[in-house]
Amino acid sequence: MDSQNKNLILATALSFLVILVWFVLFPPEEPVVDPNAPAVVATTQTTAAEVAAPAQAEVVAVPQAPRLTIDTPRLKGSVSLLGGRIDDLSLKGYRVSQADDAKIVRLLTPVGEPNAYYALYGWVPGGALEFADVPGATTEWSLASGGTLAPGQPVVLQWQNSKGLTFTRTLAVDDYYMFTVTDAVQNTGTTEVALQPYGVVARHGKPADLQNFFVLHEGVVGRTDGKLAEVDYDDVAELPVVDREGAQAEVIEATTDGWIGFTDKYWMTTLIPDQGKPFTAVTKYNASANIYQTETRQPVMTVAPGASAEVSSRLFAGAKEWETIRRYQNEDGIAGFIDSIDWGWFFFLTKPIFALLHWLNAQIGNMGLAIIALTFVLKLLVLPLAYKSYVSMARMKELQPEMEALKERAGDDKAKLQKEMMQLYKEKKVNPAAGCLPILIQIPIFFSLYKVIFVTLELRHAPFFGWLTDLSAPDTSSLYNLFGLLPWAAPMPGSFLALAFIGILPILLGISMWLQQKLNPAPADPAQAMIFAWMPWVFMFMLGGFASGLVLYWITNNTITFMQQYTIMRSHGHKPDLFGNIRASFRKKPVPEVKGKK
Repeated sequence: MDSQNKNLILATALSFLVILVWFVLFPPEEPVVDPNAPAVVATTQTTAAEVAAPAQAEVVAVPQAPRLTIDTPRLKGSVSLLGGRIDDLSLKGYRVSQADDAKIVRLLTPVGEPNAYYALYGWVPGGALEFADVPGATTEWSLASGGTLAPGQPVVLQWQNSKGLTFTRTLAVDDYYMFTVTDAVQNTGTTEVALQPYGVVARHGKPADLQNFFVLHEGVVGRTDGKLAEVDYDDVAELPVVDREGAQAEVIEATTDGWIGFTDKYWMTTLIPDQGKPFTAVTKYNASANIYQTETRQPVMTVAPGASAEVSSRLFAGAKEWETIRRYQNEDGIAGFIDSIDWGWFFFLTKPIFALLHWLNAQIGNMGLAIIALTFVLKLLVLPLAYKSYVSMARMKELQPEMEALKERAGDDKAKLQKEMMQLYKEKKVNPAAGCLPILIQIPIFFSLYKVIFVTLELRHAPFFGWLTDLSAPDTSSLYNLFGLLPWAAPMPGSFLALAFIGILPILLGISMWLQQKLNPAPADPAQAMIFAWMPWVFMFMLGGFASGLVLYWITNNTITFMQQYTIMRSHGHKPDLFGNIRASFRKKPVPEVKGKK
């Protein structure tokens, strides 16, 4: 194997190592919290801390109250008339696992159940009003009209206080995952009133299925005035105490648009106030109750006697489907909503890569075949650079006799050898670094595709063929039971046995890398030869626990690279001795003689 090929393989290994270490040691910075950030617009006598006090106090089960059924093509659940809260919601189209008896994914759960997670809306009183005079978390609404909440079938709730105020809440839902909450107040009293509408998404404790993986963001996600913010649960718990909030908090004043909520790997619950208007976005942690919450507060409203006022906001509660979220962004004007999907540092690659993969899957109808087609497209895009690289490698091969002659003439004079080699490259117009270009491009593409496969919902439970029923998960076949031929189960994913007894796809990956190596003879240096000989099998086990879709991409990429390199080398008069190099790798290597011994 010539020095250029050694550099290529070494560059691959070092690039993987450097990027992995970088991600571990230098994770993306979280937004800096400003403890002096402005709080709620002080146009009433109400403090900001009072906005969420009812939600913060709920650490035990709330009293039983009547419920209204939610039934849409994608959602099922119920709304509690106590607080008018949306706190019982399941996703019809998604199951917890691929087992036949698996339950559908439950997104929201009421207070009193494990990991309570819910959305509620209310008003902050101002002036002479008190909390008992406005709807909040403990207000029991009455049903004014409607029955089951469904697309095209809104429900209207109503509540009156003793001071001449009538509150009306209209809940509507579309065919996907968007609720619209319209709160109205009519003042039949004799005095002007001031009050402020708010929305809360509260989460009691961290999610039970929190993955805590550095590649994935889980926690608060939001956007205010064009700036995206992602805050992990641990960072929310370390926010400074803001006196006006009465808790650890971050308060951001938005002037034009935005949204805020909680994101899981595949699901999300997000508050979306009326776009184009100012609002306050709050991230808060109540340490004593272990409650994480996000809030939106819209401007204070003043309602004169005999007048009425109305405010509308939306709540996204569902699956992070790319097409659905993109439609809400493009058609419904929710700016930057597509960024609620965690595209990562390489967003300039992950976004177009996923868009292309999604389109290919729609055309082909099989995500595995779409990944293979995507690999061909990506290889076609980098073909000019790859061609230059392989041509350079072929020319380097042609220079081997002259290189050996230079080494003999230079002897132990390394400086002289280096100078004459550079002169030879210049005369023959060969760039020894050209072979690294495809590798430098492949590394970010590889990590971008890894991110896409890991975080996007469309890859979850996406089948290929045969035993490969989930391309977002590792290959489930195993050497442990001879790929299902022996009458015992394969090791549990993530266990040591699963890492040792890998599946069919990782083995094919190792073979494809090994065959790529055999296009060239092994290096003369025994130590280098041993390192390069082991490298395919090391990568085989390293990638054995990766998503099968990613391993499928790497196998396809290796296969295409093998064919490209073989063809280009043949076109430049060098016929790779593939079978000869393979046979040579199995021959017993002579033991080098130690000087001074016979």
